[in-house]
Amino acid sequence: MLHHFGDMLDRDGGYWTMIPNSDRYAYRIGDVPGGSKDVRIVTIGQEDENWSRALTLPNLEELTLHAPTQEQIEAIGELSSVKRLRITHARPRSIEFIHSMCSVEELVLEYVSGFSDLSPLRSLKRLRALHIENLRRVSNFGGLSGIDSLRYLAIYGTLDWKQPIDDFEFLRGLPRLEVLAMWQMICKKAYPALLPALSLKNLKRLRLHGSYLAAEEFALLEEGLKGVEGATWGPYRTVASAWIELPSSDIRAHLPERVIRAEHPEVMICYDGRREIEAPGSCWFEFTGKGAGRVKCGTSKAEARCREYSGRYDAMKQAAKVLIDHERS
Repeated sequence: MLHHFGDMLDRDGGYWTMIPNSDRYAYRIGDVPGGSKDVRIVTIGQEDENWSRALTLPNLEELTLHAPTQEQIEAIGELSSVKRLRITHARPRSIEFIHSMCSVEELVLEYVSGFSDLSPLRSLKRLRALHIENLRRVSNFGGLSGIDSLRYLAIYGTLDWKQPIDDFEFLRGLPRLEVLAMWQMICKKAYPALLPALSLKNLKRLRLHGSYLAAEEFALLEEGLKGVEGATWGPYRTVASAWIELPSSDIRAHLPERVIRAEHPEVMICYDGRREIEAPGSCWFEFTGKGAGRVKCGTSKAEARCREYSGRYDAMKQAAKVLIDHERS
C-alpha cells in the first residue's frame, strides 16, 4: 500500500511544527546552492543528483528523506542542526546513524523496514514528538523506554498491516508523555497488558479505537486514566457502516475546519479534505472490545443486547479497579 501523504500528525498542543506530508515535494533539493544560509527545509531522495548539498546547509532545521539510498541514510548523521526529521519508504539495516543528530525534536518514521532495534532513539535527548508508522520488523518497543523528553508518541499500523506490539512495559520509561496515539495495532500480550499505562502521570490525551484490545483492557484504562481525554469508551458506541459526502449546498461543507472540529463532530474530515457524514440507516451499536460484536440500531434486539453488554462491562470495570488498587498500593 503506497503512502497516502496525508497529515497524520495531531497538531493540537504544539507538539509538531513539521510541514504537512503533502508539502514535502515543495522543498525538494533541486538546485539549492551548496552552503546556503537561507535554506531551512529540504527533501531529498534517491532520484536527487544534488542531494549531498543538503550536508552543506548550515541552518538546516527540517529534513525529509523520501525513498532514500543507504548512502543518503548514513550521511545524514552529519546534520547536527536538524530539529525535525522525517524518513519514509526506507530500509536501513539499523538506525545507529541517528546517534549524532542531537538536535532532533520531532521524528517521523513511515514505512521503514530493515531494522528492529529502537534503542538508538534514546540518544535524542531533545526528542519531543515521535510518530512511527508501518515498521515491519519492529514489535518490541522497549527501546523507547528512557526517552525522558518524549511528550507525544504515535504508533501506527496501516489499513493493510496492523502494527504488532509485544507489550507495553516501555510506557513506564516515558515519564513526560502527554499524548499516546495508536492506530491499526495488535497487542500480543494478554490482559492486563495496559497496566503500565497507569504510570503515565502526565498523560493528557489517549487516541485508541475501541476495537483493538480485549474489552477488559478498555475497562482497565477507563478506571485507571480518569480525566484523560479519550480514555472513556463506555460499553458500546454508535458507528456508521457507510458515509456520504456533504453536498455543496450544506453549509457545513464550507465552514472553516476549526469550526467543524469544535461544533460539528458528526462531520468527518478525510485526509484529502472531503467532508462526510453518516449515511441514513447505516448505524450500528458496536460493543467495546476486540471481537465484541455489534447490533443494528433500531432492531428489536438492540435494547436488550446493549443492556446485557453494559452489565458485563460494568463487571469488568469493577474487576479492573481491584487490579488498579493493588498496583498503586
